[in-house]
Amino acid sequence: MANNYRKMNAADGARVELHDALGLTGAEVSVNVLPAGTGVPFVHSHKQNEEIYGILAGRGYAVLDGERVELNAGDWLRVSPATKRQFFAAETESVKYVCIQVKENSLGGYTADDAVL
Repeated sequence: MANNYRKMNAADGARVELHDALGLTGAEVSVNVLPAGTGVPFVHSHKQNEEIYGILAGRGYAVLDGERVELNAGDWLRVSPATKRQFFAAETESVKYVCIQVKENSLGGYTADDAVL
């Protein structure tokens, strides 16, 4: 039933936001690629949304409230809303990551607790 799901491909592009493409109603998800030696050109925080970052490939680092945190493929990172953040690729290697943004403390149930069998 095509009305019950949407599918897209995010293999290409430096930044692909899935919110509109998939009709997301509870989260914002983006797939991002930073070329070697580059970074997100701004520092930001959020009012109420936490972000979860998954490093899909490559290496880089985040600066979180002034602290440098190294990131490698396979790492996952949760950042609270008020944390000031900025992301960078390594000098010699690009980094590809997914960012999932959701309202902090909004999860009502998960996995088996939310399943209907």
